[in-house]
Amino acid sequence: MDRFVDERDFKLLDRDRYTFFVLRRILGGQCKLILSDHEKIIICFSAEPFPVWIWTPDDASDKDMATAYDAIVQNGLLDGKHHYNVKYKLAKYFINRAGNEGKKLSIQENMYAYDCPKSIKPQFKAPGGLHKCTRDDFEELVDMIDSFHNAVGIDIRDRAAYEQDAKRSIDSQKTFFWQDEGKTTACCKYVPNGDMASISLVYTKPEFRRKHYAENLVYTVTELARKEGYLPMLYTDADYIASNACYEKIGYIRRGELCSIW
Repeated sequence: MDRFVDERDFKLLDRDRYTFFVLRRILGGQCKLILSDHEKIIICFSAEPFPVWIWTPDDASDKDMATAYDAIVQNGLLDGKHHYNVKYKLAKYFINRAGNEGKKLSIQENMYAYDCPKSIKPQFKAPGGLHKCTRDDFEELVDMIDSFHNAVGIDIRDRAAYEQDAKRSIDSQKTFFWQDEGKTTACCKYVPNGDMASISLVYTKPEFRRKHYAENLVYTVTELARKEGYLPMLYTDADYIASNACYEKIGYIRRGELCSIW
């Protein structure tokens, strides 16, 4: 397999433009590993502690999946330290193959990919309003990023890494708080890529939950992304029923499924 991608790979990813939105975005940045045969397999690993993204078509054969598995092994990524974002068919193959070799892999997170072709205004208006993050919000944003990663339990890093994330987020001018009487209740941002924008970093402080802050924040940020000409999309934990219901109430429609295996 080649260690680069080209227009052939991006055409392949158009088949799964929602579920593999992030893969498409990270392929344009710096990556520790990129492997592709430009037909059936695209593998990308950006950096620790992020997942290894593996794209395969829906009709991938056992031979295709074996090639993907062997590539992971040969590049030292089946070491118990990495996790993989894949389709369910490939997840089943990886789990069975690893089990036959005395290793244990299992699905740790089920994910849905949504888009929002038309927003629905929240039924309940939360008190307060939108606040675009600036350098004055740096420390609080770092705290929110830290809390977000600890809450979801993935991609956990040290504070220095979160500080870099916060700086980039503030510089993008696409990261927001919802504030009520001067208190930050929730955060959210959007990241454009092509004609779409991913809504992410959705987090509400525990003491402010069930008060419609996140619902109003995501709706408002979704509309900001749409006004810039992007189709808003997001990923969710498929098992977090309350969160998914919140997104669906404001117009998000499920378009795809994938999972993380460790």
